[in-house]
Amino acid sequence: MALRNSSKPKRIGVVGVGSFGTAIANMLAEKNEVMVYARKEEVVEEINTAHRTSGREIHPAIRATFSPEALCKSCNVLFFMIPSSAFLEVVRNFGPFLYPYHLIIHGTKGLALNLGPNDSLETVQKLKRNQILTMSEVLLQETVAVRVGCLAGPNISKELSLGHPAATVIASRYNEVILEGQRLLRSEKFQVYGNSDIIGVELSGVLKNIIAIAAGALAGLGLGENAKGLLISRGLVEMVHLSKALGGSVQAVVGLAGIGDLVTTCNSVDSRNFTVGFRLAKGESLDQILGSMDEVAEGVNTIRVMDAFIKTAGIRAPITENLHRVLFEDLAIEDALQFLMKYPFSVDVDFV
Repeated sequence: MALRNSSKPKRIGVVGVGSFGTAIANMLAEKNEVMVYARKEEVVEEINTAHRTSGREIHPAIRATFSPEALCKSCNVLFFMIPSSAFLEVVRNFGPFLYPYHLIIHGTKGLALNLGPNDSLETVQKLKRNQILTMSEVLLQETVAVRVGCLAGPNISKELSLGHPAATVIASRYNEVILEGQRLLRSEKFQVYGNSDIIGVELSGVLKNIIAIAAGALAGLGLGENAKGLLISRGLVEMVHLSKALGGSVQAVVGLAGIGDLVTTCNSVDSRNFTVGFRLAKGESLDQILGSMDEVAEGVNTIRVMDAFIKTAGIRAPITENLHRVLFEDLAIEDALQFLMKYPFSVDVDFV
């Protein structure tokens, strides 16, 4: 994408240099000039001088900045790769420097809340759909950006960094966002698909984290592959019902961003959400687990948000409900799994 009044190509911007942001920045740098944003000056200095951060290698051609204004002026295409807990704050910091010509693709698998100034999840307890925002909805609400997309799929950062074969989905209401994302990221080892249902794709990436925590608990208890197959299949059904209630499509859930990512994260020790469940089953408390993790396990907050939404929507989502009781109401993980085994499902697939 050319700079206005100049023939020089613009850099591609990446906001966030966690494990996923770093992996995406390095992949982009294989074909493009890339600038990354980091909040701390010392991180920027380390990237620009040593070409690494937090023990992760950074492509030597990548430059870093701690200025949102500088990144927005240097880049027309931005990839936001930050945890959902910081997403709103970061977007507001970038908001004054974003314009309708900017094209934004995010890779954040989380949800934000649209509440009153004095409200919190603890005070409202029940949530309606208009109080829950996907990350694309945050971008549209907080900035003047129009061409917004998301990136979702079975994309374990460690494997991407090693160059293992993988694929992802770029979803957007705008076909040019999908095409640009494909042009920038597609390679011999990384396939990029497109989808117009951005809400469905975002929700698929969010909801599978709930099931991944449960899968980690099953593994931690040593309950075997049959139990995992049962969990994944029932989890997929639960994801479909929750996604439909929130405005997503069945097609998105059964695609790469849904079942593809679900299978990956339910079987990977490199998944943060899987790790949370595994360590819970080994007897650690949630506070101990989260306090020792370098990066956020998005599924924990997703469970809190979805449990509050379920109470309003009148949907039965037994995996989500019981995990909420485990994480926040002192239910033993063994008791939760026993409850799920006895839950009276009578139909195998009820959404087609």
